[in-house]
Amino acid sequence: MKTMKSLFIAIVLFVGATSFMNAQSKTAHIDTQALVEAMPEMKAAQSQLEKIQKTYDTAIKDMAKEFETKVKQYGAEETTKTAEENAKRVEEVQGIERNITAYRQQALQDLQKKEVDVFQPILEKARAAIQKVARAQGYQYVLDSATGNGVILADGYDLLVDVKKELGI
Repeated sequence: MKTMKSLFIAIVLFVGATSFMNAQSKTAHIDTQALVEAMPEMKAAQSQLEKIQKTYDTAIKDMAKEFETKVKQYGAEETTKTAEENAKRVEEVQGIERNITAYRQQALQDLQKKEVDVFQPILEKARAAIQKVARAQGYQYVLDSATGNGVILADGYDLLVDVKKELGI
């Protein structure tokens, strides 16, 4: 009877340990930065943003050129003008300078907003594909192994190839 109890306890412990081992969660990793950079949509988005940035850069350069021209012109004519006219010209030049600074700041804000608007759908598509592949393969956790995301060692299963296949890349 005592042997039977010991055998029963051993079986219960074995089954419990086996169940615990099976209950362990499955974890994989993926470099999301590499995935997003490989997506064709990303290249199109980057070229779109570069085009907008060049437009802003050109406008700022034109404004700066106009500013420099006025400063040179007013500097050369300074001795032939009255103090009142020179004061008005200084105010005008300072106004142009403020306008350039304000335009530069607005351009930067617009560019950042456009960047979010353009990249968000791409990131969502990548996230959805990662989730689909991970769930299909039975992973409960997927860590981002891109540099700077806190994953120190990524020797586990890498989903990058499977997710690229899902996206048709």
